[in-house]
Amino acid sequence: MSKQIEEELEVGFRAVYRIDKILHSGSSPFQTVDIVDLAPFGRTLLIDGMIQSSQVDEFVYHESLVHPAMLLHPTGVKTVYIGGGGEGSTAREVLRHPSVTKCVMVDIDADVVSFCKMHLPENAHAFADPRLDLVIADAKGQLEAAPDGSFDLIIMDLDDPLEGGPCYQLYTKEFYATAKAKLAPDGILVTQSGQAGIKQHKSVFTPIYRTLCTVFPQVVGYTQAVYSFCDEWGWNIAFNTPREGGMMMSVAEVDARIAQRLPGSELKFLDGVSFQGLPALSKLHRANMAAEERVLSTASGTFLFMHSQGLCVAEANAASANGGADVAAKRVG
Repeated sequence: MSKQIEEELEVGFRAVYRIDKILHSGSSPFQTVDIVDLAPFGRTLLIDGMIQSSQVDEFVYHESLVHPAMLLHPTGVKTVYIGGGGEGSTAREVLRHPSVTKCVMVDIDADVVSFCKMHLPENAHAFADPRLDLVIADAKGQLEAAPDGSFDLIIMDLDDPLEGGPCYQLYTKEFYATAKAKLAPDGILVTQSGQAGIKQHKSVFTPIYRTLCTVFPQVVGYTQAVYSFCDEWGWNIAFNTPREGGMMMSVAEVDARIAQRLPGSELKFLDGVSFQGLPALSKLHRANMAAEERVLSTASGTFLFMHSQGLCVAEANAASANGGADVAAKRVG
């Protein structure tokens, strides 16, 4: 009998994957961590039972997270702060850019970093790059301690906002205000923003967009289908100084910037043509973003908690905000 893993994508919707090999399965002080070879996806990292990245398409997620902001920066990014990103793929994409002189990556979970170093060899060169400053600590505290104006780019590559998990307070307006202060005048912040398909985009994607809009003068949401996530995925990019046209760049301009800023490094997914599709959101997406009123805040105790890759919205007072809850449904066996 083959081993399988079951993932609850939302209430009433589960997916079952065949496991070819289990490389690691255990718990860190913060979360469950599994690295497995799945039949449809290849080597796969799961956190709290949810697929975080898979060999078959992680480059789609990570190129979409990193390079739009890197290419949109007016002069080329030199200093980068990554919150999370323990598997090393986000740092790998950042360090493709020769302009980068320092990349600070802060992940709270040493076990995740250690296991990914051991089992994801495609990121070995990123972990060995002297420009990478890897810190095992709380991403919020480390960013708060940095001098104002320290970074050209802040990338939040966090776990999903799970109740009782380590990351949900890093999706709030208070945290984004801190991040804004740590950016240079032309600085940019980009954050992963959860499911963003036609059904689930109101779960996390639009509230994060609205929350960022309370802090930054210009915010653009964008999406891309990620096969192993069984949905479109969302990101929100926030500009410290408004950029005329937001994310808009012509095909020729994007291709020229890729050639200039990533010399000799060919991207697998992103080019001038595919870039055009990222911010081309549906009529329904745009209407719901405009109508969104939820602002995530530690002061008001308003958070969004995801159940697996579905949603559970919670209104919590400050005293109970750290309470635990059942999260992803996962079974290996």
